[in-house]
This record gives sequence, structure tokens and C-alpha cells, in this order.
Amino acid sequence: MAIEDKEIILLKVSGQDKPGVTAGLTSVLATYNAIVLDIGQADIHDTLSLGILFEIEAGSSSAPVLKDLLFKAYELGIKVKFIPITIADYESWVKAQSKQRYIINILGETLAASQLAAVTKIMSDQNLNIDSIKRLTGRTSIVEEEAYPRSCVQLSVSGEIVDKTAMTANFMEVSRTLNVDISFQEDNIYRRNRRLVCFDMDSTLIQTEVIDELAELAGVGEQVKAITESAMNGEIDFSESFKKRMALLEGLSEDVLHNVAVNLPITKGAHRLMKALKYYGYKTAILSGGFTYFGHYLQRELGIDYVHANELEIKDGKLTGNYIGEIVDGKKKAEFLKAIAEKEGIHINQTIAVGDGANDLPMINLAGLGIAFHAKPTVKESAATSISSLGLDGVLYLLGYHDRHIDMMDEI
Repeated sequence: MAIEDKEIILLKVSGQDKPGVTAGLTSVLATYNAIVLDIGQADIHDTLSLGILFEIEAGSSSAPVLKDLLFKAYELGIKVKFIPITIADYESWVKAQSKQRYIINILGETLAASQLAAVTKIMSDQNLNIDSIKRLTGRTSIVEEEAYPRSCVQLSVSGEIVDKTAMTANFMEVSRTLNVDISFQEDNIYRRNRRLVCFDMDSTLIQTEVIDELAELAGVGEQVKAITESAMNGEIDFSESFKKRMALLEGLSEDVLHNVAVNLPITKGAHRLMKALKYYGYKTAILSGGFTYFGHYLQRELGIDYVHANELEIKDGKLTGNYIGEIVDGKKKAEFLKAIAEKEGIHINQTIAVGDGANDLPMINLAGLGIAFHAKPTVKESAATSISSLGLDGVLYLLGYHDRHIDMMDEI
């Protein structure tokens, strides 16, 4: 069929969603040997929005197909609208698919119109067009109170960014002022094939700094806590702070370690996240400036593949105030991430690093996706992505998983 013999029509369908709508309409198109050039559908509260872009022979055969589609729509109780598309417009649309594509996730306990308006305004100012919107969290009741409220929508967008630095700064400002998390990723092959997730332990996998708890038991809590806070904010070198804190633990009984381990406050969403990662075949690791004793406990509890942390030196049943081996600082965490990826045959862009402190930044910046989790302000400013409104399972939404993909594990 020559170009001049072709007619392109966009069929827009709306009405109550029900089984058989798409089957009925495409059956009519099949009768006239129509070619489907594109098709897309959305369903919100049982209300259907369906679009079918099709090509048909121009002239006398186009009128009957439109008439039959109208009859079929009447039978199905839906509304249809026909929009003719010129060849030039269609070809322009085809060429536009070569534009750079991105994924933006918007996360929060709930999502308000003000948050969505602010984020999409920034996108519009940067010449980014929304191609599709998908809700990744399940439907929420407004009658029953949710024990763990969470909302996430994923926007597929395309376009040439005007000023990425300004866009990132604007996203951070909206995140801070409107209490919403915004993740921006390139939509490439690596984003869809992450294979390794590495976690900091203290204040990430668990809701405490273990060294601070040990210090309380040793009677030096305030001194150690002050040093920890300064290190996490990047005010002093981690290795220096680690040595100072370790020295203050000298003489603490080994017996207290077990009680601290079994009472570790595991972060909300951690069990759900780890179960999903294991089910979908991800490798996981703890890369921590904390201690192997507690890392190995969490490894057994959560089913984690690798643990790299600092080893306490214990003699005659007491902590000596020293450590065994090299200090696991920020640089070492990044080295471990790279080494595990190489061992598993995983490209560095397929890795994810999650942490909260300044010593996590080297691995966060090295990984294909670095996530600052409920992090210190200086860390959030340096990381490309952050989660502050949800638990650890919020990571799953950044990977594109819907709640139904996660919750189906409970049925197996």
C-alpha cells in the first residue's frame, strides 16, 4: 500500500471498564485488515481510558470501519472518538522516540496534589514530557486506618533536559519543604536489571548505632555519641573517630554483645525488602563501619549474602578497645561493593548502595543507584536519590516493583 493510500486514525475510548472491550474493538479492526500502530490503556476506579492508533486503507473502506466501531461501542456501553492523524504528524511522533527517557518516582506516606504539582512543574520547566504514569502502591482505604501508609507513583518521561543541576536542586527543595521523596533515574538497561544491593547497617538496616549502645553499657555513652554524630555528619574522619570510640569501650564484657544483638531494632520495611530481593534473585550485602558480630546476626535474620564490617578484639571475655584487621571506612565500603560485583559478574551500574552517613557516600556515589536513607542533610545533598518518608521497602518502588509483585510472595 502506497503512502497516499494509507489513513491513520486514533481511536479514543472511555467509559466503564469491563471484560471484552478491547476484544470487541480489535475484532472490528481485524475485519478491515487494520494495522495497530500503537495501543495504550489506563484504568482508574473502573473508568477506562483506551487509545488505539491504527492504519487503514484510505478512501471508501475507512467509513465502514468507523461505522462498525460506533455500533460496537454502543453494544459495549462505551464512548468512542476518532481523530485523524496526518502522515507527517505520525512520522514526527515516531522520530521523537529517540529522545532521552527517564523514570521519576514520587514517594510519601500519602501523595497530595501540591506535591505532584510541584514535581511536574519542575519537569515541565525542564522540557520533560510525561509519557505514562503508573501507581506502584496498592489502593488505600479512606475508612480503615493503614498501619503502614505508603504511596508511590512512577512517571515515565522523555525530553532533553535544559539544566540538570537546577532540576536536581529544585527537586531537593520540594522534597524538603513538602515532605516527599523524589527519585530521578535514566531509563536504561541497567535500571531495569539491578542485581546487587549493598546496605550500611547502623541507622540503615537497624534503627540504632550499635557502638553508641555498647558505650552506654560501658558508661561512656555521651562521649561516644558525640563522636559518632560528628563522624556521620562528615565533620571528622571516620577512621579517627572509630579509633577514639573503640578505645572508650575497653573493658566491656563480651557477655553484653548477645543481648544487644537479639534486641536490635530492625528498620521498618527491612524484612519485606529482603524477602522480595531474595525472591527475585538479587545478591545482598552489609557493608558497615559497625561490627561483624552484629552484621552476622542480621545476616542470619534477614538472609543476607555478604557481610563486611569491623571485627572487635576480645581477650579474656572483655573488649580490649582495639580491632582486628583494617578499618571498614567509606573508601573500604566502596572497594567491597566493587569486589562483590566483580565476583558475582555484575556490572557496577547494576548495583545499589543504601546508607545514611558521610562514610556511605563513596559507595553511594559509586553504585549505579545510590540511595541516602533517612540520611543526614549533608549526605542527602550529595546523593542522587533519597528516601526519608518510607521504610526500607521503599527501595522496591525505585526498582519498579508494584505492591502486587511484592505481596504475591506471601501466597507462594
